[in-house]
Amino acid sequence: MSLIPSFFGSRRSNIFDPFSLEIWDPFKDFSLSSEPQFARETSALVNTRVDWKETPEAHVFKADLPGLNKEEVKVEVEDDRVLQISGERKVEKEEKKDTWHRVERSSGKFLRKFRLPENAKMDQIKASMENGVLTVTVPKVEVKKPDVKAIEISG
Repeated sequence: MSLIPSFFGSRRSNIFDPFSLEIWDPFKDFSLSSEPQFARETSALVNTRVDWKETPEAHVFKADLPGLNKEEVKVEVEDDRVLQISGERKVEKEEKKDTWHRVERSSGKFLRKFRLPENAKMDQIKASMENGVLTVTVPKVEVKKPDVKAIEISG
């Protein structure tokens, strides 16, 4: 989530997101250089979108990583409470005899970081990859309700 909402396609921006480590780049969606169109389009993986939802039991992160397998993705925890998701999709090898008409699939490295809240069980994080969707589940510490004992009022 950006600290400042994007006017160009971000569907869930929230300027009040306390867990975001991202910094808004006002020039991210504009290209002022003379690089070919296909070179700009290949950077889409760099801005990999991740959904983060909180359930009563866990924090759940989902990232769409089409075409990648689990060996090409890393999930790590750094500095005690920062979840880091990274990976790379290699550029398809170009052969001299091939003629490319259009290149739309993204390639390149990506890295996303999320500061986890205090209620995260850091030693029980699990990750799975199915059909190009990475799911990282961070269980939450159970909040124990205080025992309430009724006191009889005398008098």
